[in-house]
Amino acid sequence: MPTIALDSDLITTFNPRSLIYLFDMIGIVACSISGTILAKHKNFDVFGCLLVSIVTAIGGGTVRDVILDRHPLFWMVDMSYLTVITISSILMQIFFHPNSRRVDTFLKLSDTIGLSAFTLIGIKVADSMGTNVPVALLLGVITIIVGGIIRDMICNEIPLVLQQEIYITAALTGGILYFVLLNIGVIAWIADISAMATIFTLRMLAIRYDWQFPTIEWKY
Repeated sequence: MPTIALDSDLITTFNPRSLIYLFDMIGIVACSISGTILAKHKNFDVFGCLLVSIVTAIGGGTVRDVILDRHPLFWMVDMSYLTVITISSILMQIFFHPNSRRVDTFLKLSDTIGLSAFTLIGIKVADSMGTNVPVALLLGVITIIVGGIIRDMICNEIPLVLQQEIYITAALTGGILYFVLLNIGVIAWIADISAMATIFTLRMLAIRYDWQFPTIEWKY
């Protein structure tokens, strides 16, 4: 019985702030890695890879905060963001071979981790600023797709989010689940983890089984 009480206290008193910051850093590392992998595969130099990793990791969050008029920008007051991006990018440049046959696998895995973390972060930031649910979902999507679009454009690739792959749909599904769980009284950090797990699972299943949306064509 004491063990049950201890577990209950842990669930109800858990501080979500540290967990959210951890999610944010996970997203930063994942997006930095995805940017570095693609840039290195395109034979960018050290600083080129670093630049791509920076815009991939903080581009979406910056646009989100500008839309919300949220100042100062998060990465300008907390140097941990740029420090983590720089370290993860340099390590990837040292240890990752650009001609590896697993480039696409590593890129999609890191991108999926970033998708899961940044969608949730974007939604929570927007929600904390008093936006309604649809706007919060939109800003959650913006948080993840802007950096990826800039990364792909710099690297002369068709942006992943503009292709037929299940990407934004996974983000929206996880975001909707997050708000549903909160509305039925689920503890916030449990809703956070559930939303991220849903986004990650949907995206990885889409990659594994090649789920895609069909294009709309009018035949005449």
